[in-house]
Amino acid sequence: MSRVMTSRARQLARAAWTEPRVPDPPRRVWRDWALLAVLVPVAVLEGLLRPDLPWRFAALAVAVGLIPTLLWRRTHPLPMVVVAFGTHTLMVVLGRAAGTEPPGLHTMAYLLLLPYSLFRWGSGREGMIGAPVVLGTAALAISLHYTGAADAIGGFAVLLASLELGMAQRHRAKARSRQLEEIRLLERERLARDLHDTVAHHVSAIAIRAQAGLAVSATDPDAAGAALRLIEAEAKRTLDEMRSMVRVLRRADGGAATRAPVPLVTDLGALALPHDGTGRPAVDVEITGEVGGLAPALSAAVYRLAQESVTNARRHARHASRIAVSVAADARSVRLRVSDDGDHVHPRSGATPGYGLLGMAERAGLLGGSLRAGPDPGGGWTVTAVLPRNGAGAA
Repeated sequence: MSRVMTSRARQLARAAWTEPRVPDPPRRVWRDWALLAVLVPVAVLEGLLRPDLPWRFAALAVAVGLIPTLLWRRTHPLPMVVVAFGTHTLMVVLGRAAGTEPPGLHTMAYLLLLPYSLFRWGSGREGMIGAPVVLGTAALAISLHYTGAADAIGGFAVLLASLELGMAQRHRAKARSRQLEEIRLLERERLARDLHDTVAHHVSAIAIRAQAGLAVSATDPDAAGAALRLIEAEAKRTLDEMRSMVRVLRRADGGAATRAPVPLVTDLGALALPHDGTGRPAVDVEITGEVGGLAPALSAAVYRLAQESVTNARRHARHASRIAVSVAADARSVRLRVSDDGDHVHPRSGATPGYGLLGMAERAGLLGGSLRAGPDPGGGWTVTAVLPRNGAGAA
């Protein structure tokens, strides 16, 4: 049993040691500069006004001098931890040698951001090297300036909480990244299935035309020639759809392809819903422009995007009485707009879009288009998608 546990511990340690850094960590942002703009005057005020501060100017210089380490805490977490906690250790030792309390400001609580960043953004190797530096500094400070068990336990608890919070945020971000990748793959598979159905339709048409051409080739050469021209047109469309499917599909489709007809723009009328007195919002559908000649993949994508947008509005729009779906097609593109008249929604800065919106944006992007979603100034929510007419062939 002990051998198994030892082997398991070694495997976990090896996995932690080899874990890579988080790719593309955010560099210095305005919030970092704002934090520095707040910490520097606070540290200066504490250093000048605090009456019981030993080594006043040295403590003030260290506190202010270490604040810039916060600017590089994401891109260089381990060096910043070593510099900051190494300097803090030196101050603790010098304070002990002089027989005074460890010189330092309460403002230096900002150092807790460094171990958090170490486990949030650093590699597993950096975390395993930096953790002993952080905890060793705390242990040395407690051993040289012991003030009681409560302070010792509280200090370690705060440090460990900082480390744990960094790890939790890291794993949460990884889990969300995996979910987003699954959504992208699922949307590719759905689009590939739609393309599969349209390709099967074209191939069936080619086979029928070929049989008809063979049947009349001996008696009516003109009809056979017409059949060949139709076969050529169907084959070209099939080739375009096949190219789209190959570009879109990213992994093998293990399930059987659906045999249900693929809904197209012309089927959007099925989404319409009149006022029925049940409190559900009515759905109005308006189509302008020529949509009959759209490529099947593009036509199906417009329907799917409209369907998902209407479903989201019915589910989330508070006090909405009407959902408007409009499709406008011209010679170059197709524009879809779905809006509701629900309550005003306050946009949240930096808010993460839901999985449904991400899947819709993925489908629009695969067809060479774009999708935007957000609150209207006058109230409600609007989804707008613009898809090029040649997007199915250039996905």
